Amino acid sequence: MLVVFKNGVVDPPKELHSPASAQASEKSKSPEDVLKDFLASNPNNSFSLAFVDKALLAYAAPPQGPITSHQRLFCGVNDVYCIFMGSLNNLCALNKQYGLSKGGNEAMFVIEAYRTLRDRSPIPAHQVLKELNGSFSFVVYDHKAGTVFAALGGDKAVNLYWGIASDGSVMISDNVDLIKATCRKSFAPFPAGCMYHSERGLISFEHPMKKMKAMTRTDSEGAMCGAYFAVDAYSKVNSMPRVGSSANWATWG
Repeated sequence: MLVVFKNGVVDPPKELHSPASAQASEKSKSPEDVLKDFLASNPNNSFSLAFVDKALLAYAAPPQGPITSHQRLFCGVNDVYCIFMGSLNNLCALNKQYGLSKGGNEAMFVIEAYRTLRDRSPIPAHQVLKELNGSFSFVVYDHKAGTVFAALGGDKAVNLYWGIASDGSVMISDNVDLIKATCRKSFAPFPAGCMYHSERGLISFEHPMKKMKAMTRTDSEGAMCGAYFAVDAYSKVNSMPRVGSSANWATWG
């Protein structure tokens, strides 16, 4: 998958940017050129959606054959879109819990859970993500609300990367080469067991009472890359957002 968010839709951590990107000898590709490369490398099973001056979503269906633990799924409902990778071992139980169809897949569940929590439920997002049993990563884009929600499971079985392109766009993909082509040194692995919400930033859903810290990364040539983020085991969040009828996935991560 490849997702590009433009014009301030996402405000990434400042540590994700590396000054070394501007010093790279080779010119970086634009997000649009990287999108063309993605579609060209998957000519028979990919498509993209463009939201003018806001976002680009690109998806490539997996090759035909038996479903694996790293399946790729796409779903869109009422201007909410989700690209999901991996699988949930307790999907049937989750669909039943949320009153969804037994035949719904993981991407459909994530969208419906997001919409339910956004519109009606006071349950905090980190509590919901803790209930997901499996290997997963997903990116949700709520076009009407202008909201981005992304998460990566804690078992590190699924890869996910994010970075800042030369034009300031934020890119997310499971393909590190696509990220490097336009973000250069300004990228990092998305931290496992964490979620990012465009209004609340980066939070660990496994350890929501702990702060996140940025750790310096360097490549094989010693150039500083975008920081890697991890839970600060010795820190503590002073207070969590209060959970009530006005606090949900739409207002915090």
